Amino acid sequence: MKDSFYVAWKYVSFNRGKTATLVACITLILFLPLSLQLLLNESERQLLSRAVSTPLVVGAKGSALDLVMNSLYFGDEVPELISMEASNQVVDTGMALPIPLYVRFRARGAPIVGTTLDYFDFRGVKVAEGSHLTMLGDCVVGASVAERLGVKPGDSLLSSPENLFDLAGMYPLKMKVAGVLRKSHTSDDLAVFTDLKTAWVIQGLGHGHEDLKKADDPQVILKKGETNIIASPKLYHYTEITGANLDLFHFHGDLSSYPITAVIAVPHDAKAGTILRGRYLSGEEPHQIVRPKEVIDGLLQNIFRIKNVLDAVISLVALAMMLAIVLVFALSLRLRQKEIGTIFKLGCSRLTIARLLAAEIFIIVMVSGALCVGSIFFVHQFANDLVRMLFIR
Repeated sequence: MKDSFYVAWKYVSFNRGKTATLVACITLILFLPLSLQLLLNESERQLLSRAVSTPLVVGAKGSALDLVMNSLYFGDEVPELISMEASNQVVDTGMALPIPLYVRFRARGAPIVGTTLDYFDFRGVKVAEGSHLTMLGDCVVGASVAERLGVKPGDSLLSSPENLFDLAGMYPLKMKVAGVLRKSHTSDDLAVFTDLKTAWVIQGLGHGHEDLKKADDPQVILKKGETNIIASPKLYHYTEITGANLDLFHFHGDLSSYPITAVIAVPHDAKAGTILRGRYLSGEEPHQIVRPKEVIDGLLQNIFRIKNVLDAVISLVALAMMLAIVLVFALSLRLRQKEIGTIFKLGCSRLTIARLLAAEIFIIVMVSGALCVGSIFFVHQFANDLVRMLFIR
C-alpha cells in the first residue's frame, strides 16, 4: 500500500492544476455548511446571552428590533428619541431600576454610549486600567476600542460630527480617556462610554464659554443688562472640558426634557416586571416596553429560515460539484487508458490499479480535509468579530 501512495502522490503532484481544482471543490463543499453553522451558532449565543440578561427596555413606539439592537448592541439605526421623563416614570413606579441610554454619536467609528454608573454594575463590567467616570467630559473605552485605536488612560478621544457638511452644527468634543474596560467579549468591548451629561454636551445641549460678566469685547457682547447678557455668535465655546473650565459648563432648561434613546428597566422581581409591562399597554401611552429575548427570538427565527434556504442551495451546489468531480475522475480514467494498459503489461492486477486510484482520491480528500479544518479553526478563532461584522452590526 505504501508503494500505491508513493505513485499516487507523484501523479497528483505532477498534475497540479487538476489536483488544485479538485481540492478547492471538496474543501468548499465541506467548509461552507460547517462555517455557516458555526457563525449562526455564535450569533445565536451572542444575541441571546445579552438579550436574556436584559429584562425590559423602554423606548419610543416603533420598531422594537431597532430599539433592542441600538440599546443592547449599539447598532447604527437610532430609534426615535424619548426624554429623561421616561426614566423618571420608571423610578416613580418603584418597581424597577431605570438605566437610561443615549446611543447616538460616534468617536472614530465606535459608538458613544451615554449612560449612568448603574449600567456598569448591571453588566458587571469592570475597569481594567485607569479609573472610572469621575467628571464631565470623561470617557471609558471598551477593550477592543482601546486596542484598535491605540488609546490608554490619559489620552484624548474626539467625537465625530453627525454631518460633515453641517457647518453650523455642534463642535466635536475632546473627551479625556479616564480608563479602559476589562474585556467582556460583548458589545461593550466595541463602545465608548460617557455619562449622560457628556453626551448632551456632544449634542450641544450643554456648553461652556467664557464668563460673560467679565467679557468686554463689543463684538462678543451685543447687550448687557442688569439681569441678562446677550452674546453674539462670535462667543468662544470650549471644545474640551478641563478642571479650569468645568464650572463654566452649564445646561439650559429642565434636564427631564433632555433626549435619550432608551431606558433599561431592571425589575425588583418577576411580579414587579409583569405589573410594569402592564402599565405600558395603554394606546395613549407614548412609550413601549419590550422584552429583548422575545424580540431576538423573532429575529433568530427569520435568520434560521434564511439558513434553511441557504442549506438547500448549498446542498444542490454540493451535489452538482460532487457529480462534476465524479465526471472528472471518469474522464481521467478514459484519458489514462494507455497508462493503465502499461500498468497491466507490467503485470499489475486490477486490484493494484484500484488501490492506486483509491490512494489518489484519499490524498486529495485528506488535503481538502486539512484545509477545511484549518479554515474552520480560523473562523472559530475570529467567530466573535465575524458575527458582529456580518450579523449583529
